Amino acid sequence: MRHAPQIVQGSASPVASAAVDIARSRVGWFGTGLTARVMARVMARVMALSLVAMVLFWSGPLAAQQRGLQLIRDAEIENTIRIYATPLFQAAGLSPGAIDVYLIADDSLNAFVTQGGRMFLHTGFLMASETPLQTIGVIAHETGHLAAGHYIGRRDEIESAGFTAAASSLLAILAGIATGDGRVAAAVSSGGQDIALRNLLSFTRGQEQAADQAAVDYLRGTNQSPEGLLDFFRILQNQEVLLSAQQDPYLRTHPLTADRITFLEQAVASSPYTGAPIPADVMERHQRMRAKLAGFLRTPREVYHLFPRDDDSLPARYAHAITSFKQGFLDDALVTLDGLIAERPDDPYFHELRGQMLLENQRVAEALPEYEKAVELRPRDPQLLLRLAQVQVELGVEETFRAALENLTSVLAFEPNNATAWRLSAIAHGRLGNQGMTALSLAEYNYARSNWRDASGQAEKAKTLLEEGTSGWLRASDLAVVAGREAEQERERER
Repeated sequence: MRHAPQIVQGSASPVASAAVDIARSRVGWFGTGLTARVMARVMARVMALSLVAMVLFWSGPLAAQQRGLQLIRDAEIENTIRIYATPLFQAAGLSPGAIDVYLIADDSLNAFVTQGGRMFLHTGFLMASETPLQTIGVIAHETGHLAAGHYIGRRDEIESAGFTAAASSLLAILAGIATGDGRVAAAVSSGGQDIALRNLLSFTRGQEQAADQAAVDYLRGTNQSPEGLLDFFRILQNQEVLLSAQQDPYLRTHPLTADRITFLEQAVASSPYTGAPIPADVMERHQRMRAKLAGFLRTPREVYHLFPRDDDSLPARYAHAITSFKQGFLDDALVTLDGLIAERPDDPYFHELRGQMLLENQRVAEALPEYEKAVELRPRDPQLLLRLAQVQVELGVEETFRAALENLTSVLAFEPNNATAWRLSAIAHGRLGNQGMTALSLAEYNYARSNWRDASGQAEKAKTLLEEGTSGWLRASDLAVVAGREAEQERERER
């Protein structure tokens, strides 16, 4: 079973810290059947899992999988979303670093926010957005919900209403990243859970109107028109005649009214930025995002419908290269990608993709210089550093093990709970004969995955192998205490 291409791994800066803070404070907001206290603990355990770049797995096109909620990660796409969202967050008075943005692999049009500063965007929505303004407009609207704390206002209702199914859905999303196995999240069925999640995330008409007004203000404050949001709402308006089960989730969770459409039409008409041309580089970045999503998540037939074979644009060739790679035609994929690299030799994501193509075809040594080039071009990107370290570990010689540890140290400086980085660190230390650091890395790895008993055991082992008083020994001592306490509480719950 091959892992999904780089699309499921990505840069971690939007999603690393807030969830861990929530976990440490033991915030729980679901409860039925289980007591609220136990449910809170379950939520906390999952949220404590590392929300960082983890490898998800797949066995074929996404459409062939069981329908569920599955997170994806990609450095390039997340960078595009960050470029769109950061000015809006700032206009709303929100700290961009405090907002976690997640991408859900789902063809439907949807976007929503939940408590804790978390925004979720469906890939179907991103691919359906023909212009950056449509994506930006929806992000502005959802930012309005975040800034107003609309999800907080529903907390009491959520806690008393018994949305166990909705809890399962959101927990499954997080578990999919934490375990590194997309099947964990994909195992969440739709049906009743979809209904519960719909109820959980729905907003009142008053809240929707307030978010619309906020979006218009944020867009004006960032010199942008709300015409993209209006375009998106008109798409949804055409779906209102459909049965609820056939409508896209956004329409079911965000009530759409004629008054809202009229308000946006007036806002578009009065905006000094309406009709302003979209810069070519901004449009290309947007089309590259759509091409990459399509190449990895859609069937070849769908890809060539969106980006015809005779389309010689850069985004189209990007999609074609990915589609050829996904179909197993490596030589064709490399020829197309090499043409892109010849045009843009300093594009880190083209080198990253070339490295991935080679790595997944067991050409590890050839993949190394591609990842090295990608990191040279974006030296502070945790995901690129992580993938470079992975290749260095797979090469399996002392020199590359040491280089991998240097890169993993950089990754962990950005993402201290990155379970994949700790696992690779354990391998590298083990091959170099550093038994104490191997045990400590395994303790960290298991702690990031909430495997408390294994974390406690490895931490105790590390204490016996590391020199007392060193930073490693002190960290092992802390882990032994915290993980040991969690393990004991886990045993008590099992009794």
